[in-house]
Amino acid sequence: MTHPTLLVIAHGSRDPRHAATVHALTERVRAERPGLRVETAYLEFNAPSVPRVLERLAAEGADEVVALPLLLTRAFHAKTDIPSVLREARARLPRLRVRQADVLGPSPLLNATLGRRLREAGIRPGDLPRTGLVLASAGSTDPEAIAVIAEIARELRHTGWCAVRPAFASALLPRTEDVVRALRAEGVERVAVAPYVIAPGRLPDRIAAGAEAAGADILADVLGPAPELARLLLDRFDEALVRERASLSA
Repeated sequence: MTHPTLLVIAHGSRDPRHAATVHALTERVRAERPGLRVETAYLEFNAPSVPRVLERLAAEGADEVVALPLLLTRAFHAKTDIPSVLREARARLPRLRVRQADVLGPSPLLNATLGRRLREAGIRPGDLPRTGLVLASAGSTDPEAIAVIAEIARELRHTGWCAVRPAFASALLPRTEDVVRALRAEGVERVAVAPYVIAPGRLPDRIAAGAEAAGADILADVLGPAPELARLLLDRFDEALVRERASLSA
């Protein structure tokens, strides 16, 4: 028997900053839990692919893998793409036990990461009552994912911001620039934009461009390899193991 391996599955991007950020995050996870084997695979654009990593792990004698989607909401990739890839791998590698962990969000640790990035961008506690926050996500057509973003915005509204509104970089409206301008039109004194995305790439760049075009006062960085995010990955890993072992003992 070997210890379970954590396989972080990222979407992938042609933008090299994406893979660099994923690498930095997984390095932080390794540092948080020495001895845990952490591997990374991508759905597209980057190597290695999920099937290749699972084949290598099986060839090296691994017998248990927790596949963790590096995704903030349960949408198409978490519900369809990743389960399909893992199902095919299980059929080819019957001796390798592979389970899929939950997506990262929603979580208080993600909200804490957002807060960290906003503070780094210059937001102070006394600024919140006169500042509107644009929660800018990648966007999805999945109703569950949309509802999660709306709920996060409602939660953040109760932490002191004068207003919190969601915006989307794709799939849905409104765009970041539309929400910034709407808040200005409502008389909000300052506007901050918080990208609710993990790594740089085309959609985060679109969020940043919208914030600049509309004259947002503050633009936070992407979530990136924050310590809170690394702890969240480990939490999802542990939860997946607890569920599996509970089901085996039932």
